[in-house]
Amino acid sequence: MVAILQPHIPHYREDFFKGLQQRQACDIFCYEDSENARNENFHTARINIAGLKKIEIKGLLIYNPLPLLRSRYKVLVLMLHFGHLTTWLLLLTKIFHRKKIILWGHGISVKRYLEESRKPSRLLKYMIRLTDTVWVYTQEEQALWKRVFPEKRIESLNNTISGLEKVLKETGADKDAIKAKHGIAQNRILIFCARFNTPHRRIDILLEVIERLDSGKFGFIIIGDGRLKPDFSKYKNVYDFGGLYDPVIKAELFQAADIYFQPGWIGLSVVEGMAYRIPVFTMKRQESVLQCVEFAYIREGFNGLLFDEVNSLVRAIENIPDTDLCRMGGNARTYVNDSLTMDHMVDVAVLTLKQLQ
Repeated sequence: MVAILQPHIPHYREDFFKGLQQRQACDIFCYEDSENARNENFHTARINIAGLKKIEIKGLLIYNPLPLLRSRYKVLVLMLHFGHLTTWLLLLTKIFHRKKIILWGHGISVKRYLEESRKPSRLLKYMIRLTDTVWVYTQEEQALWKRVFPEKRIESLNNTISGLEKVLKETGADKDAIKAKHGIAQNRILIFCARFNTPHRRIDILLEVIERLDSGKFGFIIIGDGRLKPDFSKYKNVYDFGGLYDPVIKAELFQAADIYFQPGWIGLSVVEGMAYRIPVFTMKRQESVLQCVEFAYIREGFNGLLFDEVNSLVRAIENIPDTDLCRMGGNARTYVNDSLTMDHMVDVAVLTLKQLQ
């Protein structure tokens, strides 16, 4: 049996854990309560979990390891996070408790990505050396760590979201009818779907693009809430739906869009956009624009476009032919169907767990 540690289970991870539990006996332990998750604008999953007591001081976490050390658990899936002091303890005492350990995480600091892609974190290196297996989010980080530990079992789960299988079965929708239903008047529509919880989203670039584009021709659908959310009410071409979790309405809004646009800190919403045949426009990863690991799913000119600065971004939005958007959107959907389904993510996890037991 397997014990899995997480802070909490967001809604987009629900299908992963349900799929895992159908094929592998496992219990899920969370050290954050649902109120903390809601405060960060997370919508939590409907799945059974057990709570773990924890103490957190200045980024260092101590959680109660005793429930994880029960004899029925042969494998522990812990977080690849060097600030988790209890995880260090469990790694260093493997000779005594004799449990196999998988460390699961980004495998790199999003904030220090450029630096660590050249010189991986020394602390993460020590953790990985001590563990049995590693799960990382994308093939980029898998390749990074395989260069350091060529003999270590390091798997890319190809991080994805719940509900994709239903999206991939969609055969198309009447875009004009959806736009009319929601009062969207412009011809070309960009959609942004993310929490406004960090300045690294580069909302300043989003606002600049809104202000520079012709409001009669270009519309923006906004999905998301958060403490850093600006007031969009002054823009007549912005359609703000807030923190939206109604799957029917959300699907309609994605089907109405032509471009998924998020300037920075782009994450799992890129997968949702691509599944709806929407190409992704974002800024290139650079010192001033941080991007999450799912940025690796965007292939320049194939399923999206990457930009060095705002001028070229605005020109592309204004001038790119519909045929190019359709081509990249079709490629985006094919890429999701081939590489980013939840079945694939569960398959990799289950195979790894079975080989460890």
